[in-house]
Amino acid sequence: MRNDLDHLPQAKQRELAHVVRILFEEFAEITARTTDPKKKAARILKLVLFGSHARGDWVDDPIGGYISDYDILVVVNDERLTDVTEYWGAADDRLMREVTIAHTLSAPVNFIVHTLTDVNKQLERGRPFFVDILKQGIALYEAEGFPFAAPQNLPPEQARAEAWEHFDTWFPSAERRLTAFEMEMREAARDSEWRKDAAFTLHQAAERLYHCTLLVLTLYSPKSHKLNFLRSRAEDIAPSLIEAWPRDDKDSRRRFELLRQAYVNARYSPHYKITAEELTWLGERVAVLRDLVRAVCDARLAAPE
Repeated sequence: MRNDLDHLPQAKQRELAHVVRILFEEFAEITARTTDPKKKAARILKLVLFGSHARGDWVDDPIGGYISDYDILVVVNDERLTDVTEYWGAADDRLMREVTIAHTLSAPVNFIVHTLTDVNKQLERGRPFFVDILKQGIALYEAEGFPFAAPQNLPPEQARAEAWEHFDTWFPSAERRLTAFEMEMREAARDSEWRKDAAFTLHQAAERLYHCTLLVLTLYSPKSHKLNFLRSRAEDIAPSLIEAWPRDDKDSRRRFELLRQAYVNARYSPHYKITAEELTWLGERVAVLRDLVRAVCDARLAAPE
């Protein structure tokens, strides 16, 4: 695995160094509070840049509204440290503030957390997502003495069989959510309180479509409900999905943000508001996403061995 960032502009290299500092600082802050000896031994073993910024095909189009995120694999030494809420929530919040408030980062940062044992197991099983990270990724930090396992080949017929299983699970699940959304929209025409339910259901449809894409194409999807994160990962490996969401005007971006927030706020916040017009537009866009996902998955499942 490489450890140089020479293909990136100096500004991006500085930003990634800042990201590394933040991850270490916030991790140290969280682990310093514990009295558990095992948690005191918590360590970050590796930070690996993957995705478009590692490959060199990132997109930076502020006018069109599309900017590739930074994607980072965090490798730790204890399974408990993969609990994103307990150990990484503060880092996630701080990184978002660096983008939206401080403007010290030009692109959002998405990170996934796995133990070295788990990553090596995935490499030994030939899981495409982790094998690609090893081939294309760039080490931003590596502790000595903790090597990755040699990747093995996954038989194509096994990979396709697993991809079919994922598709048969996730795509119908997303379609059922879209059917439920249509029913809730009919109810919302009579009672506006149904709009929140419809927004949450539509979020679930979009989330499942992105999980479907990632699992069919890479046999891996992060355990996350964050729609912007899932969208970024899916669009990175299937750029045709970018078409689902217009980004060149503020209103379109604002409406996607309403959908992103629906997972929590549509259920729990009395301040969450969404209009019938906004829901209708979002429903149309998720229907477009469904068709694009179907095409991407069909192409993968029909590809020759």
